[in-house]
Amino acid sequence: MKRKIPPLTGGTLLAILLFPALLSGCGSGEAQQKPASPAAAPPPEVDVVTVAAGPAVLTQDLPGRLQAYRTAQVRARVEGIVEKRLFAEGSDVKAGDTLFQIDARNYQATYHSARADVAIARQTVERYKPLLDVKAVSRQEYDLAEARLKQAEAALSRAQLDWENTHVPASIAGRIGRALVTEGALVGKGEATLLATIEQLDPIYVNFTQPGADMLRLRQAIKSGKLRRAESASVELLLEDGSIYPKTGRIFFTDMSVDPSTGAVSLRAEFPNPQRELLPGMFVRLRFPQAQADNAIRVPQRAVQAGPQGQFVMIVTPDGKAALLPIRTGGMAGGDFIVAEGLKGGEQVIVNGLQKARPGTAVAGKPLAPPSASSGQAKPSPAGEKGESEARQTVGGKKGN
Repeated sequence: MKRKIPPLTGGTLLAILLFPALLSGCGSGEAQQKPASPAAAPPPEVDVVTVAAGPAVLTQDLPGRLQAYRTAQVRARVEGIVEKRLFAEGSDVKAGDTLFQIDARNYQATYHSARADVAIARQTVERYKPLLDVKAVSRQEYDLAEARLKQAEAALSRAQLDWENTHVPASIAGRIGRALVTEGALVGKGEATLLATIEQLDPIYVNFTQPGADMLRLRQAIKSGKLRRAESASVELLLEDGSIYPKTGRIFFTDMSVDPSTGAVSLRAEFPNPQRELLPGMFVRLRFPQAQADNAIRVPQRAVQAGPQGQFVMIVTPDGKAALLPIRTGGMAGGDFIVAEGLKGGEQVIVNGLQKARPGTAVAGKPLAPPSASSGQAKPSPAGEKGESEARQTVGGKKGN
């Protein structure tokens, strides 16, 4: 039996005609709500310096050890029992300050006995003198009385010195270490017992060595005219944490011979130490000027990298891409390397952001910001300020380290 299809009304026909349009409208709305594809990321920023040839002061960093300016051992000069310790361990003392008190009763009694002997001997001499004139006593008796007087005076001087030595004084001004004896200890029995040690810390010495071959090579370069002798003899001190000590020093002593076992020359520098920040035995590095170069290219030390093929730097090319450039360094100027080969001047060397720069990738170079006053870097010494200022111009007016 065939099913009869009902005839289409006007409303049904209109719905059938509008249904595709509604589907098309919904699809266009969903398409409009889809997010747009993300834009390309900007190239990473890196800090650069523009290098240029100019004058620079060549420096050398050498390891050294701090040593006290003067060291004095406090020892017991007389035998006895320590009654008191009159100083605080680790404090500053002045020359002449009493540090220990030794039992002085025996020495005090000996002193008074010696004074009495001197008085008796002097009275004997004074009584014999007029008697000698009238020959009531012989010359021999008078001379013997005078000799006894001199012996008594000598004994009095020794007794007085021993009594005074019961108050153990500081022989120099400086910082005293820990006490090596306590109250109640017997000292001076057969030897001068060590009681404490005083070290003068202001100023303070730095002992270091320089290879004799480096010194000879430098002198030959100056003699040939490649380098000029440095105008300043002031030196800088680099502490164990890498910071620069704020006060400059001077070369105090240079040995006249080379140590045959090490091939090095011994030197000593002297630094002011008013705050006692520098302590004997500390490991430091000494930076001192060696010579001056007229046309040197210098780059910050952290911009120079090393690989299997040697040293290299990363630069920003004129088209804004990072590129690797091999170089060879030939010395130091403060915290910067002197470039002997590889750079001609005008290159933009990447200093910060090296981990973002890959050879051939696009980078955005921006000038390296100058170090702030709170960065812990020391101001150049007045004698070397001109050379440092000129040297900073060789890296685009920015100091890299």
